[in-house]
Amino acid sequence: MYVSARSDYAVRAMLAVAQHHPDVVKAATLAASQDIPYSFLQGILLDLRRAGLLLSLRGADGGYALTRDPGAITIGDVLRATGGALTTVRGAPAEVATYHGVAVGLGAVWRSVHQAIEGVVDHASLADLLAPADRSARDAADRPPRVA
Repeated sequence: MYVSARSDYAVRAMLAVAQHHPDVVKAATLAASQDIPYSFLQGILLDLRRAGLLLSLRGADGGYALTRDPGAITIGDVLRATGGALTTVRGAPAEVATYHGVAVGLGAVWRSVHQAIEGVVDHASLADLLAPADRSARDAADRPPRVA
């Protein structure tokens, strides 16, 4: 599996939107908070909107919001929306790779790799990734201030 900058940026942008769910977040805020080039982010947001993961609201109070709860959107959903197939062999989805002769078993290996990747990214939701950061923030707020 190769994670492109586009896919990495998409997941980071979705996490930033999920952190503010159900409120809307402006694209400029997303770009600045995640250090993503604004013009590049615009195309990513369009892909995420077309995939049904984001909705966009126009106007002064507009921005982007999740279409579903952060727990219902997986990292796999985001990766597929921006990068297509999760695993490719010579540019084609791993599921269609065929071999003959001594390499006939290789197709099964690539399919197993694909299933393992799916098992990770399709079971990790945006909420799962936000939880450790949320716990850290809560823990820090619960600790008494240090006295020097």
